[in-house]
Amino acid sequence: MSKVKSLPKRSEVKTSDTWDLSSLFVDDAAWEVAFKKFEAQIPGYEQFQGKLGDSAATLAACLKFDDDLDRLADNVGTYASLKTSEDTSNSDYQRMMGRFRNVASKAGQAGSYIRPEIMSIPAAKMQTYLASEELKPFKLVLERVLRYKAHTLTPGEENLLAMQSEMSGATNQAFSQLNNADLKFGFVKNEHGEEVELSHASFSAFLHSPNRDVREAAFRQYYKQFQAHENTLAAILGGSMQRDCYYAKARKYPSALEHALFPDNVPKSVYDNLCASVRKNLPAVHRYYDLRRRKMNLDHIHHFDTYVPILSEREVTHTWDQAVKVVMESLKPLGSEYCAVLEAGLSGRWCDRYENQGKRSGAFSSGTYDSIPYILMNYQPTVLDHVFTLTHEAGHSMHSYNSARNQPHVYANYTIFVAEVASTFNEQLLSKHLMAQARDDKERAYLINREIDAIRGTIIRQTMFAEFERDAHAEIEKGEPLTVDRFKEIYRSLLNAYFGPEFAIDSELELECFRIPHFYGAFYVYKYATGLSAAIALSERVVSGGKAELDQYHNFLKGGCSKDPLDLLRDAGVDMEQPAAVDTALARFSKLVDELDSLL
Repeated sequence: MSKVKSLPKRSEVKTSDTWDLSSLFVDDAAWEVAFKKFEAQIPGYEQFQGKLGDSAATLAACLKFDDDLDRLADNVGTYASLKTSEDTSNSDYQRMMGRFRNVASKAGQAGSYIRPEIMSIPAAKMQTYLASEELKPFKLVLERVLRYKAHTLTPGEENLLAMQSEMSGATNQAFSQLNNADLKFGFVKNEHGEEVELSHASFSAFLHSPNRDVREAAFRQYYKQFQAHENTLAAILGGSMQRDCYYAKARKYPSALEHALFPDNVPKSVYDNLCASVRKNLPAVHRYYDLRRRKMNLDHIHHFDTYVPILSEREVTHTWDQAVKVVMESLKPLGSEYCAVLEAGLSGRWCDRYENQGKRSGAFSSGTYDSIPYILMNYQPTVLDHVFTLTHEAGHSMHSYNSARNQPHVYANYTIFVAEVASTFNEQLLSKHLMAQARDDKERAYLINREIDAIRGTIIRQTMFAEFERDAHAEIEKGEPLTVDRFKEIYRSLLNAYFGPEFAIDSELELECFRIPHFYGAFYVYKYATGLSAAIALSERVVSGGKAELDQYHNFLKGGCSKDPLDLLRDAGVDMEQPAAVDTALARFSKLVDELDSLL
């Protein structure tokens, strides 16, 4: 009889394969003490309400109280979140997380007066405050709050906008319900002749099938559902974009795009330069699609031919220890101190390593100012991508580790704009290392194909998405209605440009604009493209440079949010206001395409 291998229960997992959460709390009882302390301190906000304009000392005391409470809340909430992630079916930890969220909401409400009161302080008095010794630790915090003054309305208007928050989320909720609950895609036969239910998750697996008939059948069947609901989806997406434009106009921003860029202090030129640079380099992308067509012996290449690897993966196994070893070898350019800290963490108990019953899927890095930078994995020794995932999450963790040890708590958390730089930087070093160590041309070609597709998916595809978001919102701002046909017309023009004249673009692909969840919360995807572009440029700079370049990169990792994201990257050696970083990344893409062509 064949044996059935089932996942272990959480209680059956070896302690050495789990993370050690004692840097947060030694046990649940210690968490309970901290939770009650957090809850008990919330009324402390009352002592400052209505008094922030009294003196610099009062404002400083309020900001310190808020920061200290936030630090405690972060520890309490992160412990609850990590315990819940260990086994999502554990009702005790579900309750712990629910209790935290409830009290955290009360804390948010209790401190909600702080920003409006700060903005109401007369400009002359605020300038005096900013020059005071008491507020020196919070000067940048205050300057960032005050940036919003021109976009903050009267109390009555702000109250009306706040009252709309639940209503304004209706389009996102409608899309989520339709997309995740109501759309049913039926079943498709896989390459083994098995009937498999088609879903958002299995659609990706079908597109990786070596059998072209399977890929095409899944593609056409999947998009039939979107075609059947295209009018509803167009109304929902149009409503979502109308909301973006409404709030931008209400808050006196020039456009919805500039409203979205404002929190990171990113000028519109960064967005436009990204799009222009990718457009300029599209011939290399078209060349890659033609290479795929030729090497896969296809008369015409379709979208459903672009995800399956040209070469099948070589059978390679990395135990956890072997994965740590290869990751550490690849990261040697980052220096002995970086590597010593990370190796101790990965070999020790920073990581929750393997899958168990009820464990949260995927991978992430999470921690607090006071704790270890934890990593959740569901590591599979036979999956090469999991080695890349490990170094990716390790990049996040070392970014957090360095920022926490070099910045005060209030400036330790880095923004989303720079978050993916440290993680994909590590992936670049691992990719270079594995290519250099490849046993033969086929293994090197497989690794090159993997990196080409990573750049294509993260820089090129996300930039096409970014263009769609910009152009569709611009239509609304010009007063043009976004009908089903207009949405598809805008998207089709982008497909033609990005895939090239020799690519067979099926009409179903025009419907893709309705199924991307990010489009219902616009102007986020460009950060994926800028992040990887910066990482490629910085990794080449560090590998080919000397101590100065390495020191500049380490200073970036130590920077937290002590400067605006563009300034942090500029100090590290890459200026995202100029096209050079994206051009460097796409020059690497072009070079890899040429090498892959020669190897195959």
